[in-house]
Amino acid sequence: MQSMSESTAAMMSAQGATAHPVISGKLALFIPSLHGGGAERVMVSLANGLAAKGLDVDLVLARKAGVYLDDVSPRVRIVNLNAPRTRQTLQPLARYLRQERPATLVSAMNYVNVIASWACRIAKVPTRLVLTEHANLSQLLSDSHRGMAWCLPWLMRPAYARADAIIAVSDGVAQDLARRLGCAPQRIHTRHNPIDTAALAAKSLEPLEHPWFVPEAPPVIVAAGRLSPEKDFPTLIRAFALLRARRPLRLAILGEGGQRQALEAQIGALPCKDDILLAGFQANPYTWMGRAGAFVLSSRWEGFGNVLVEAMACGAPVVSTACPSGPEEILGNGRWGRLVPVGDPAALAQAIDATLTDPHPPDVRRRADDFSADRVVETYLPLLLPRAIAGLSP
Repeated sequence: MQSMSESTAAMMSAQGATAHPVISGKLALFIPSLHGGGAERVMVSLANGLAAKGLDVDLVLARKAGVYLDDVSPRVRIVNLNAPRTRQTLQPLARYLRQERPATLVSAMNYVNVIASWACRIAKVPTRLVLTEHANLSQLLSDSHRGMAWCLPWLMRPAYARADAIIAVSDGVAQDLARRLGCAPQRIHTRHNPIDTAALAAKSLEPLEHPWFVPEAPPVIVAAGRLSPEKDFPTLIRAFALLRARRPLRLAILGEGGQRQALEAQIGALPCKDDILLAGFQANPYTWMGRAGAFVLSSRWEGFGNVLVEAMACGAPVVSTACPSGPEEILGNGRWGRLVPVGDPAALAQAIDATLTDPHPPDVRRRADDFSADRVVETYLPLLLPRAIAGLSP
């Protein structure tokens, strides 16, 4: 598999040192909606980044809905298939492909990728199909019921075999996908997620009216994500309780989800319950990240770990579990932030304490820039429009 640095070098070789000229050919990016989620945010960033390079980009949605609609660039055309359910997009997507005949169709998320593959077969157009995988398949299936664990790989294998290219958001996802589906490793290309780091840094400077963020207040540990089992917030809460027994400290967890009631019960039984806040959905979580004493990712598994890059773009020191897949790649195996075993509250507490007292913290903003949308989008181009890029070679 080609690394990001290798793909960037190849791109620069094809282009020379100057920016590439506008490449013709419409690109279509397909996803069910723009409701909150990592894959949805990535597809918006990718669409915006491609359009900023002068490409003709359609963002094709099953339903025109979601919190990220306002983030879509005016240069990107939104196509609404008006399908009440994702599985009902097959025929509308095939009609779109026959009418618009995009050069390339890019889809995200495994079940959506299956539909995209079927739609291309039905449409019978020479559209290039690029499937992007955002989840660690083995971990996803281990958390699924038995029927899904059997059915999903069975559907994915022929769909992914028909793809012109497969993109995984981390090396760990790529390796797991090859192993679980029997794909040839050379068909899977790692492309880390594009993050609009400059925009997030700017948002982190906006005002935050909260009594915990006043001068001389104890440091606030911030975490963010869906309140669901894979994020393992119970371990973070236990780690915080261990550390809070030794020093003044507060914990804010941003996000909503099905585990709220269980987490509230866990917190309510602790002597430090008044120092833990389930802050719910925040329209601008970056103001919290920019003021955090440390940002912590406690997940059991990830596909990539966008939120780590986002926190680093806001200047927050970070601590993460070394979960599959993504955090170790983002943090350079510990160079840019401390890594701890999954599900170990004592180790997590120790890493948070060391991060808060570190006299020489790494320049995390510099590392976040490696995942900036402008840089990462460049690495996508040889996979999305290979003939056009080849035509730029001397």
